[in-house]
Amino acid sequence: MALLDTLHRWTGGFLGLVLAILGLTGAILVHRDAWIMVPHAGDAQIQQTRLLAETTERLMANPATRPQSITFANANLGVDRLDFGKGAGAYTDQAGTIVSQWQSQWARPELWLFDLHHHLFSGDTGETIIGIAGVAGLFFVITGTILWWRTRKTFAFRLLPKRLSRPAIVRHHRDLGIVAAPLLVLSLLTGATLVFRPLTAVFLGPAAPATIDAALKPPTGAKVALADHLDWRGMVIAARTRFPDAELRSLSLPRNGSGVVTLRMKRPAEWLPNGRTTLWFAADDGHLLAARDAASHSRVVAAYNILYPLHAAKVGGLGYRLVMTLSGLVLGLLGTLSVWSFWFKRPRR
Repeated sequence: MALLDTLHRWTGGFLGLVLAILGLTGAILVHRDAWIMVPHAGDAQIQQTRLLAETTERLMANPATRPQSITFANANLGVDRLDFGKGAGAYTDQAGTIVSQWQSQWARPELWLFDLHHHLFSGDTGETIIGIAGVAGLFFVITGTILWWRTRKTFAFRLLPKRLSRPAIVRHHRDLGIVAAPLLVLSLLTGATLVFRPLTAVFLGPAAPATIDAALKPPTGAKVALADHLDWRGMVIAARTRFPDAELRSLSLPRNGSGVVTLRMKRPAEWLPNGRTTLWFAADDGHLLAARDAASHSRVVAAYNILYPLHAAKVGGLGYRLVMTLSGLVLGLLGTLSVWSFWFKRPRR
């Protein structure tokens, strides 16, 4: 038990600050669509095929100014978002008129907060650190529950410690942690699994990672260059004809020389904000290469697809967003006070 206690304290002393950052930024980001202040942000979502086709054609027609991707308005945010790469982007109304534009992510708080939460401003390296911190966080919850059991008779719930002394912080940490343990497990497990897909083998079966990779892999097409002029309007119409009940969610240009234009849709039964119903078009002439209905995915893939909506509170409305906000705030508080008590309130030998 002494070894478990030592591992819990020392690991928390080093990773507590990372977990605190993830918790606090996550608590803010679950409400992101509500505090993006740009013109037309409060407009009602429009999914008329004609308007979507005209807007897409307008935004993508000029090769010199077309974005790398378009994310279309949703029920909570009434503007389209354009991504031009290297941090540059813009918001447009749903007719394609730019209402806000930027050349760096630092100009938009929702962008740099997202980068901090997902990458610690460090790209793939930061994402790996976050995944490790998430797994460590699960270790903290499990070991903390074991350590709490010895002192369960002294349990007293407090939102904040009585004082900033080390004994008061330790007791508060222990008792608040056990109350919030289910929420923390939900946040940490979904977050860590989104970073490290092989973790799905633990709760979805040994074959889950390979099954998910195969289901989400785009079709293999010729690595052709993107044509200057494509029938963007026709792509949108073809997508809505194929899946008339689905929302058009995003359109992306070829990446890493793939030679395919990707169009994602969201069918009514899907939880994922941008859906997994996907169509791929050839980059040289725009003909349809393949289409994949999210309803055809196996149960394993369907279960994987709900991890992000659960993690980011994209389902359940305001009530669930408040639950995940509480989870983030508690994680931020526990992580911050852990670092404070470990490095600045350690008992003298």
